[in-house]
Amino acid sequence: MASGTALIYDDEMTSYKLLWDNPECDIEVPERLLSSYEQLKRYHLLERCVHVPVREGTEEEIMLVHSSEYLEVVKSTQTMNEEELRRVSGNYDAVYFHPNTYRCAKLAVGATLQLVDSVMSGKVCNGMALVRPPGHHSQRNAANGFCVFNNVAIAAQYAKRRYGLQRILIVDWDVHHGQGIQYVFEEDPSVLYYSWHRYEHQQFWPLLRESDYDAVGQGKGKGFNLNVPWNKVGMGNSDYLAAFFHVLLPVAFEFVPELILVSSGYDSGIGDPEGQMNATPECFAHLTHFLMQLANGRLCAVLEGGYHLKSLSESVCMTVKTLLRDPLPQISGEMAPCLSAVESIQNVRAAHKPYWKCLMYEEATPLHNLVTKSKQMMEAELIQTSTHPTAKQAVGKTNSDEAIKIDRFLESHMKKILFPVPPVKTSAAIVSKADAHLLPISVQVEMEMNAQELKTLVSALDAELVKEERALLSLQNVVAILDKILKKKVCNGIAESSLASVSTTFALKHCFDFGLQRVLCIVVGDVDLELDLDDGKILLMNICQKQQTEKTNSKYHISLNWREDAERNNFFCAVLGFILPVAYSYQPDLMIIVIGPNRSLGINGISLLTCLLQGLAESRILVVIQDTEIKVVQSVAKTLSGVPAPDFGAYAPASQENVLEIKRLRNQLQQEWKMLRCSVRDWIFGS
Repeated sequence: MASGTALIYDDEMTSYKLLWDNPECDIEVPERLLSSYEQLKRYHLLERCVHVPVREGTEEEIMLVHSSEYLEVVKSTQTMNEEELRRVSGNYDAVYFHPNTYRCAKLAVGATLQLVDSVMSGKVCNGMALVRPPGHHSQRNAANGFCVFNNVAIAAQYAKRRYGLQRILIVDWDVHHGQGIQYVFEEDPSVLYYSWHRYEHQQFWPLLRESDYDAVGQGKGKGFNLNVPWNKVGMGNSDYLAAFFHVLLPVAFEFVPELILVSSGYDSGIGDPEGQMNATPECFAHLTHFLMQLANGRLCAVLEGGYHLKSLSESVCMTVKTLLRDPLPQISGEMAPCLSAVESIQNVRAAHKPYWKCLMYEEATPLHNLVTKSKQMMEAELIQTSTHPTAKQAVGKTNSDEAIKIDRFLESHMKKILFPVPPVKTSAAIVSKADAHLLPISVQVEMEMNAQELKTLVSALDAELVKEERALLSLQNVVAILDKILKKKVCNGIAESSLASVSTTFALKHCFDFGLQRVLCIVVGDVDLELDLDDGKILLMNICQKQQTEKTNSKYHISLNWREDAERNNFFCAVLGFILPVAYSYQPDLMIIVIGPNRSLGINGISLLTCLLQGLAESRILVVIQDTEIKVVQSVAKTLSGVPAPDFGAYAPASQENVLEIKRLRNQLQQEWKMLRCSVRDWIFGS
């Protein structure tokens, strides 16, 4: 299996710049690349990456997307003087040319294709190309929006031709709509294009009607173009996550891509003068983590926009750290999407209902942006709901004083959220040491805790438990792993236990004695836990086949009744539409997943659940397993260690019965857990 993360960069791509005064273009500067590369150095990420040399894209490769006539125009700029360059630049929208532009644009294409080759050949698992000029606006016959050649669109066409790929996902999280990519693939069902972008009811550049939610594709490509238009500024972490949970991820898992290309524009991050949004750098780590669970982890991130240098460079580093499989920092801010974001999400889901099974039971209808068309309302809501101190500036353009404030905020913010990576990713303590060879090589096998040390620890928290020999034996593996997780010697781990209920109850006591404030506990199977859930320190979620009658569906005790598909994995709907939104709303310090006998989920469902939850709690997860086969232990170990990329089994849409269960729970709990909201009705009645 492929491993490692590629980084592709060349100083030569900084060798062009704007030669005349043009306020529209003066933010696109060489320092965008230099600052990102230098920050990667400061975080010691460069030495951990596989360095792949840059090459030029060939004319044949460029013409996979662009016309020969346009190619000749760009080529001719190499010998032009400043006056001629200005004249050619004036033929296009928001573009400038320099004598070195053509060379740099060919390097940007070549770097992107080198990354695709490295990933598809198995040399690396994933990677990032720091390139300039960006590409997602450029079209067959035109430069546009700082973009010369469409790097990502060329890469998709190249991957289809060279590797015979039939399903490619392009995710464009730049704040501007990548209309160039949309135009190339709008009739092509082999490429699913997802873009969120500042739109403001067609009042924001590129001012196109086809950037709205109802541009779903043309002909055979209908349903394969997903536009999420942001109709106000100030969108933050919870808005971006909600769009992933309720739009992109359900469709992407159903699409089953073979390769993911990310148009990684960071002008959608906090402080950017173009985007005027409020997403902090760690948000991009979480988005990257989710995408890495698709396409067997084959992901190529390619730089697009980003014009606040500090915000850009920190966001690039967060993306690369995640590609390197570092545990994710806790995401900041209140987890509650704003009304305008929810409206856009509802509109997209309704527009794509005819094309995707994951949306087939969707009841929502498009609102045609009626709720958020008042500019005054948009600005008022921004100021009221933002969780960042820089939010009020987002209503107007960022000035130099505000940019300095954002620099200071980001400096402080990154110090708060970053933490030392534990030396070991995953540990396991299993009953049968003879089975240890069946676990991935990267998993460290632990011995159970010393009996005397265990008694001392247990007696301090539960004097009666020390007297029960069987109970003590059941704790040996669990406490050994949990102790290492709490002390940050390992990220996560698996422990077999003969009495999961006893072990889990004690583990929770140990967590709170250690100083944790919130623990998410998810139980799969027959494991009865007698817990005090009133103070909110524990959020208990039971996944079962039959309705539980006692203490269910309160804020901190939720019973999810799920009927599994016998042959395929139908659990995507539950994880993406319910469990993840609730978990992100809760923001736990640690997670305990308990797998007991008579479980209602198969191995694929458990793997999916464990994998996607790793974005939370700095990836601190303890999995307690009782009375189950070694295959479950193997699967969970692979999922936690991340090598190889997990296999979740064949996708199956949820049954109507299961969808109704999700809707029932959402209606009951969306006031408490606001990330569940995916329609305006939910937002209004859940407030």
